This record gives sequence, structure tokens and C-alpha cells, in this order.
Amino acid sequence: MSQYILRRLLLMVPTFLGMTLVLFVITRIVPGGPLEMAIMELQNGGGGMSDSGMSSGGSGAGTGSVAPGSSPLSPEQMDQLKAHFGFDKPWMVAYVDWLWKFVRLDFGYSFTYYIPVIDLIVDRLPVSAYYGILTFIIMYLVCIPLGIAKALTHKTKFDMLTSVLMFIGFAVPAFVVGVVLLVFLGGYLQWFPLGGFVSDDLFFGDPSWLEIALDVMYHSILPLICYLMGSFAGLTYGMKSFLLEEISQDYVRTAVSKGVPYNQAVVKHAIRNSIIPIASGFGDILLIFLGGSMLIEMIFNIDGLALLNYNSIVGRDYPVVIASTAMVTIIALVGRLLGDIIVAVVDPRVKYT
Repeated sequence: MSQYILRRLLLMVPTFLGMTLVLFVITRIVPGGPLEMAIMELQNGGGGMSDSGMSSGGSGAGTGSVAPGSSPLSPEQMDQLKAHFGFDKPWMVAYVDWLWKFVRLDFGYSFTYYIPVIDLIVDRLPVSAYYGILTFIIMYLVCIPLGIAKALTHKTKFDMLTSVLMFIGFAVPAFVVGVVLLVFLGGYLQWFPLGGFVSDDLFFGDPSWLEIALDVMYHSILPLICYLMGSFAGLTYGMKSFLLEEISQDYVRTAVSKGVPYNQAVVKHAIRNSIIPIASGFGDILLIFLGGSMLIEMIFNIDGLALLNYNSIVGRDYPVVIASTAMVTIIALVGRLLGDIIVAVVDPRVKYT
């Protein structure tokens, strides 16, 4: 096992380098980068870059090509602007510089907010982690027992009714459900808030931790419904299909023929084996810290990482885009390895040699 883990860790290095290098090159050659946007603001009388933004420095990517004769700046000012955005070096040198800073947790400065990228990520991380952890816990606590119940009551009214409801939930996009819930329950009936993570006037007084927790949960009900809809049906049907397959195996029929009660044979043997494929997805728990849905966060006005990444892509804030993508890549690779390790622990038949 230790040799397998070491090989996987070594393979993560070229995977990470390849992913980030491709993204870095794309952001440097794509048209409409931050340099062009800054020059366009100057041409349109927008005032250009602020002094604080120019002095903050930054490492990132973006195209540095400007049409000849289209810039209102002098050559010295153009050189200063390129140095500010990190375009004054060849792309390979700039990538090595970014990689060295990334290893030291220096993700550069945001072109939009003029603050360190790591401060932006740390500020949005608790919100995304909160929704991700709750979604993960609720999904597995509900979907696995529901999948077991559907397998044991296969083709009954309970199984068919729950299947219809889950198919409806799976077929309707989560953001559409979010809009309907927000308009009907939040706007018309006014049972729930119209968005946000907490109430705007919550901290004007001196609220207790219980009041803060209840307010956060009150704001979380509608977004959590939308987050759960995407994976709820898939996990439930996965558990049901795995359990039905195990129930049909010879060892279950043999146990029943030897006098073991059917329910006991299913609980002690079939359910344990059917959970093994589900356990491989436990490694994805790491992705919940950088997950989220951009559309859901936009609808409910949630300042999470998904909305930050979307705004960064639209605004060509490439240091934020590259840093967040690099972090997701690392977490995904580690999560896949963790999933393999969990499967080996749960299933003693699995040997990584």
C-alpha cells in the first residue's frame, strides 16, 4: 500500500504541472485580457488603474498583445502596466515564477479587488465549506437508508412513488427550482429570506451564538434544497442498484438456505458489500471545500467560491482563476487517492500492490 501511495503522489506532480501550465498559457493568449481592458478604460476616459492597484503588484496571466497605435500610453507607461500585470516576462519564465510563489502560498494579487488572492479565497472558503459539508452529510444520511429501503421494497408502491419524485427532482435543474422557491416561498409567502448568508441587521446588536446559528440555518434551507437535488437521485439509485445486485448473489441464497433469516443475511452481508462502491466516493469530500454552484450562489446572493470564480472569469481576473483551479486540481487528485485508500480499508479483498 505504501508503494502504491508513493507512486500516486509522484504521478500527481506531472498532472498538476500539465493542468496549470495549459491554463496559464490559455490565459496569456486569450484576447481581451486585463491589459487590453485597462487600455480600453483609458481610451474611454475611465481613469485607468488606481495608484494602489499599480503599486500592489501581482503575478498572473493574461494576454499582453495590444494592437499597434491603439494605446494612449507612452512606452514607459506601457512597460509599467505590463510589469504590473506580469506580462513583461516570457510565458515560461512567468509560469515558473508563479509556480514558485504558489508553493509558498503566494497566489498574487487580484486584478479586480487589488488584494491578495489568498485573502479572497480564505474569505469565501467558510461559506462554500459550510454548504458543502451540510450537503455531503445530509446526502449520505438520507440517500443510503433510502436506497436500502427502495431495494428491500423493490417494485412496491413506496419504491415507485419515491422513484417518481426523485425523477422529477433530477429532471428539473437546481437553479430553476431555486428561482421558483425564492419567488414563491421567499417573495410571495415570505416564509424565507430572499438571499444572503445571514441577515443584514443581525450584528447591529449583540447576538448570541445560538441566534447567529439559527439565522444562518434559516438562510440555508432553500439553497440546501437546491444543492441536494443534483446528487440525491444518483446516490440513492446507486445504493439501490448495488444492493439489488448483492442480494441476487449466491452467498445470500446460501445463507438463507442454511437458516439465516433473510433480513439478517441482507444486513450483515449484502448491505456491507453494496456500500463498498459507494465508499469510493468518500474521497470527493475534499472537493466540498472548493465546490458550490455558481448559479445557485447567484440566485441566493451567496458570496462563495463558485461565484468568485465566475466573476473572476468574466472580469479576466486571472490570478484568482488560476489559483482556484490549481487548488481544485490538488484537492481532486488527493481526493481520488483517499477514495482508493478508503475502498482498500473497507474491502479487505482489495490489495494495491
